[in-house]
Amino acid sequence: MKSLHKIISLVAGGILLTTSSCNKKLEEHPYTVFSVDYFKTPAGIKNAVYSLYSGMRYDYGPEGAVGITVDGTDEFTYASEPRNGSGGTGDYLTLGNYTLDFANGAIQTPWNRNYSNINLANAVVEFAPTVALSDAEKAIVLGEARFLRALYYMLLVEQFGAVPVDLGSGELKFNQTAFQGFNRLPVKDILVKDYKVIIDDLTFATQNLPDKRPAGEFRLCKAAAYHMLAKAYIHKGYSGAKEATDFTNGYTAAMEVINNQAKYGVALQQNYADIHKPGNDYNSEILYAVERIPGNNIANEVGNPTGIGGSKGIDANNDFVGDYTSVKAPLASSSTQPVGTRTTQYGRPIRRFCPTPWLYNVAFADKDNDSRYDGTFRTVYIASQTGGGFTASTDTAFILAKTNRIADSLNGVLPVGPRLKPYRVIAPREFYLIGGSIDPAVTANFYPSLSKYEDPNKLAANDQGGRPFVVSKLSEVYLLAAEAALQDNHPADALTLINILKQRAAYRPGLSSSDITNRYNAIKVNNVVDITLDFILDERTRELCGESMRWPDLAVRGKLVQRVKAFNPDAGNVKDFHVLRPIPKGQLDAVADNNKAQYQNPGY
Repeated sequence: MKSLHKIISLVAGGILLTTSSCNKKLEEHPYTVFSVDYFKTPAGIKNAVYSLYSGMRYDYGPEGAVGITVDGTDEFTYASEPRNGSGGTGDYLTLGNYTLDFANGAIQTPWNRNYSNINLANAVVEFAPTVALSDAEKAIVLGEARFLRALYYMLLVEQFGAVPVDLGSGELKFNQTAFQGFNRLPVKDILVKDYKVIIDDLTFATQNLPDKRPAGEFRLCKAAAYHMLAKAYIHKGYSGAKEATDFTNGYTAAMEVINNQAKYGVALQQNYADIHKPGNDYNSEILYAVERIPGNNIANEVGNPTGIGGSKGIDANNDFVGDYTSVKAPLASSSTQPVGTRTTQYGRPIRRFCPTPWLYNVAFADKDNDSRYDGTFRTVYIASQTGGGFTASTDTAFILAKTNRIADSLNGVLPVGPRLKPYRVIAPREFYLIGGSIDPAVTANFYPSLSKYEDPNKLAANDQGGRPFVVSKLSEVYLLAAEAALQDNHPADALTLINILKQRAAYRPGLSSSDITNRYNAIKVNNVVDITLDFILDERTRELCGESMRWPDLAVRGKLVQRVKAFNPDAGNVKDFHVLRPIPKGQLDAVADNNKAQYQNPGY
């Protein structure tokens, strides 16, 4: 797929790619010319769709894609090692403190990559009807292409607002020639067109994709299309393109999946922690994920596998990781660092993003009755090297206590000493940025690390990940339905839907039914008046923490500034105009118009 994607991207950009060979006299003879005629063949049109799937790797998993969706939110802030360059590099410090400019690389990448793929999707939609395929095959090809085109557009609209639907050859037309215009004005009218394209495409996908995805494969299916359609309607309902029926339509789309789970082959996992468990990547709760191959750096198009950012691999398995290698054994005088050797399971402690105090102390305040904290963060580390009283791969090296009181209690019961207390108990007050004070004996760079993207099948600890990166989950369908019910003035339905997820959150393996009931009673929602948009946003954090959607979650709903100011002290510079990103510098530089400022979002 790597070579194929590159070839089709060049064709989609209007470039003829010629391969050549040579004889003994070094005379060149061109044998194959790739042109748009390739799209008019069964192999060409199918390979174009594969390339559209592959292009999603730029949007889900790489460091920049993670940064623009989690950094500077109420959930995550920049950790001790943010990129802080300028002029096109991934600059996560400025994303986190809202001093970013329009040359930021994390902003430019989705703009450039998504438009290339939108143009390719336009080609598939234009040429597929003429290709010698059966009607059933054409329906699926078009369903996949239109779903992916809609998602590429959604990702752009979430970040930038109105974006062009005319790339130079007409609206939704495949463009083969260089174009120096920028069809973004008037912004309000273009936004209406954006949402129409997105909703029309996703509606088509719900009608033409297969009911179920194949086992062990993330080919698109109707459940994924209904999920994204519900999200599109809800996003539109908060936008300048809103219509009175948006939340009703969003609710209908979400409930189609919830009410017909057997038809679509989907179901919630019994145990929350199993959703993202390595080896369970194709479980019934995941509707669509962007696929890679664990341990195959070449197939995953990662370029330099030990590098960070700029390729199509998954940096997320490293980006949220604190420096577990620096944590010392219990004795203050000890130099033993029992996990001093990095492991493929725990990943590279690159320390780009770390939890905000609000996330740890408020959103996940109840870490006992609600299992989602334990299903989201790593709290126990096993020694990776032998020495100082520890045996590699066997002994517990240290644990992260859930409260200061628990840490103090354990540290009091277990006297300090390498044999009496073989592992360290770290209190929340010692976590970097969360507790408010730093214990030098631990490390200034350690905090609860997101475990959802751990990849024990990587070839090396520093490698980028290769597991499928989740885009659509059934649990979010419940959350979207609940939100739509709230906004459509039947909040009792929202309460019921939220409590289904609360019931699952109360479950832990090994608990008796009475224990689960008691835990559920402690966290369930009892009163309809408690269901507010802020409550649903809190619940989205507990269910979807770190899953590359928090920044647009807040920005689209008009909650970014309020919640970031309240819950993320590092992002206090956030202002109203930050609900949209700047139109990238590369785009404006390419526009043949002296009045480039008219195309930029306000405030930049």
